[in-house]
Amino acid sequence: MTDPGQQAPNVISSDESDGTVTPGAVASGRSDSLIERIKHTLQMLRGTTISREPYYPDEHGELVTFDGLDGWEEIDRYWVNAPYAYVSINHDKDANEFRYHVVEPELDEYELALLETLFEDVRDPLVYQRDIDDGDPDDVLDDALLDHLERYGADVDMATYHKLFYYLWRAFRGYGKLDPVMHDPHVEDISCDGYDLPLFVYHDEYTDIETNVTFPQEELDNFVVRLAQHSGRHISIGDPMVETTLPDGSRAELALGEEVTPRGSAFTIRKYAEEPFTPIDLLEYGTFNVDQMAYLWLAIESNKSLIFAGGTASGKTTSMNAISMFIPPRSKVLTIEDTRELTLYHDNWLSSVTRERLHEGTDVTMYDLLRSALRHRPEYIIVGEVRGEEAITLFQAMNTGHTTYSTMHADSVRTVINRLENEPINVPRSMVQSLDILCVQTLTRFDSERVRRNKTIAEIEGIDQRTGELDYSTAFTWNAEDDTFGSSGSQVLDEIRDERAWSQQELLQELRNRRRFLEYLRDQGIDDYRRFTALINEYYADPEAALERIEAMDQEPGIAEAGTD
Repeated sequence: MTDPGQQAPNVISSDESDGTVTPGAVASGRSDSLIERIKHTLQMLRGTTISREPYYPDEHGELVTFDGLDGWEEIDRYWVNAPYAYVSINHDKDANEFRYHVVEPELDEYELALLETLFEDVRDPLVYQRDIDDGDPDDVLDDALLDHLERYGADVDMATYHKLFYYLWRAFRGYGKLDPVMHDPHVEDISCDGYDLPLFVYHDEYTDIETNVTFPQEELDNFVVRLAQHSGRHISIGDPMVETTLPDGSRAELALGEEVTPRGSAFTIRKYAEEPFTPIDLLEYGTFNVDQMAYLWLAIESNKSLIFAGGTASGKTTSMNAISMFIPPRSKVLTIEDTRELTLYHDNWLSSVTRERLHEGTDVTMYDLLRSALRHRPEYIIVGEVRGEEAITLFQAMNTGHTTYSTMHADSVRTVINRLENEPINVPRSMVQSLDILCVQTLTRFDSERVRRNKTIAEIEGIDQRTGELDYSTAFTWNAEDDTFGSSGSQVLDEIRDERAWSQQELLQELRNRRRFLEYLRDQGIDDYRRFTALINEYYADPEAALERIEAMDQEPGIAEAGTD
């Protein structure tokens, strides 16, 4: 979220597509004489007293209304910031096209002019008060609104009062015109391709869909600069491209002006999930089956190194973050990222991110962070993505006994190996063989729906002495015809069996126990990452007691919920 200390717009405009107002541009069709009358009134009146009340729809009336789009059928409607903003999903049967329509409060001419005056008068006091007051920012903004309206002597009803508060909050604390979309939990990605072009979103049910949100030139330029500033980065015509992490954790790729993006300033935001996915979520979505998840759990506990590969939006980082919850408690974990995405519920976790040069300082690259990480003596090293020279250090860490996880852009096992061995990564083949497991994920379609599936789990077996090539075998594969997973034996499991001096029967029993434990968590809907990690840690502490506990819970429903807080 933004805060009042950042640069705020001082004028507003009316969006003709839906009647909402937009900070940052001059009001369309605004009457200058009306502005002058308001200013004159403010000078003449001594003030009023406004009885501030919570918003009650039955008493104050609806803040937002929407009569639908001509020629479109509304098929879904849901709040994204009640009671101020909701989304209407519409469908054109003839064109087989969906439309994402943001609905916000409409302001009349008087309210628009009043809001502009508030923008000008409220901003500076808010900055000052923020520096001396540790109160809740929303309360501070609410008090400032009430104080200024009473000074103006403005006669407003509670519906108008709450509309004004919403647009002030949206400008100072939210993402401006983009705020409703950022609040939509069904939206994964937001794309703006240039000036006066409709934004597109990736919706988890309707996939890529056009919206009614657009940005004119000046407003879009200002918005891109504002996004960069609020995430602590600088963007300018001289340095027009920035990759950054927004205050809420979302990833953003920004481009300013028309030099590198001829259609105008642009941005793509990959939204951050406040609650990270757990292995149970991946089972529910069908990305993995329970046999694969039990296999990965045992491999992680046994310090096997993994790489997740796949195309854009295939879920590589999500899966890596989820399976990292299997890391044994108290093990020292160090994560290295360009932009912050990983979230672990782990006590002994050191998170680090890269940094561009500041003033007279130097860049801090992934390679720098990885070299430093080895001095922290971590047991597990997680690297957001390997692209270049840091891969050499990562594989050196593997060869010296560190367990490492990372992601790569590649669509097959052979492509991963080729990328690792060639420019610009150039990892020697003798070092690549230290990798134990390679998971290849894909974003594909099944039954006309987009799904994420773990296409292959491969195991690196070493260098073939006869051909000199790197050998690998496939432990699990996804069958696209019926959406099932098949297994074909595992060298890694054989290694784990030998390392632990287990018999084959003991190995199979351990896998059965873990499958059973995961199935129970799935059946109970335990997908909160804190609860999930706590229960996995209980299993590590005493597997037999954990299994006996779920047996007791099966017999006495209701204990499960009470026992996992």
